[in-house]
Amino acid sequence: MDELRKGFHQQLDGVRTELVRLAASVIEAIPRATAVILNGDLEGADALIQFDDEIDSLSLELEERCYQILALQAPVAGDLRQVVSVVKMIAEIERSADLAVNICKAARRIYGHDLDPRLRGLIARMGEQAEQLWESALESFEENDAAKAAAIDDMDSYLDSLQREFVQAILECHSENSIDLQVAIQLAVVARFYERIGDHAVNIGDRVRYLVTGWLPEHKGAARFRQKSGEDDTDGIPFFKSLES
Repeated sequence: MDELRKGFHQQLDGVRTELVRLAASVIEAIPRATAVILNGDLEGADALIQFDDEIDSLSLELEERCYQILALQAPVAGDLRQVVSVVKMIAEIERSADLAVNICKAARRIYGHDLDPRLRGLIARMGEQAEQLWESALESFEENDAAKAAAIDDMDSYLDSLQREFVQAILECHSENSIDLQVAIQLAVVARFYERIGDHAVNIGDRVRYLVTGWLPEHKGAARFRQKSGEDDTDGIPFFKSLES
């Protein structure tokens, strides 16, 4: 029995290791995408777009490994939380990689258009902040650090403010006729891509908190529904935590 448990935990460790590698690829992709749009690097854009197929394949393989663990090992309590959390995180990673690709596609659409220095500076800052968010999210997972995971939301607020500042700068540049409407639209979409990358990092942090403590994020819509239905608002009861008691 001890050997079976040892083998099972080795499988869990292997899944965690692969998730870290997968997340690291997103951290690498963010500055690459930023460089593509700032430098008009069409070759770099194509390389990152093609790399996304590999991310998709690795994500699918890792997800299937998690399902095999669930089916064959039937984990409970903390072990179950680990597997469930990894499955959720895979989706966040894969979607963030897609968003980096979307930045590259937008860069191809505006190729040949000069960007105002204000816009270039804000793009660089959004890219840096998105990368820092993901680095913190990955560190919180590797270290099982719920406190670091909880702090990611505050970091994301700064990225949100950069997005708003960038959109305002786009409008000003367009009014000054320094960029045309099509470029302005593409840049506004790029800002949204960075903002969503940050949101996915926040979601990773929430999953780390759940993994470590059993805390479930508050779902306001669900809470409102329970209140309207006359049910008690349990506000994130740690279901799997109760299995340990």
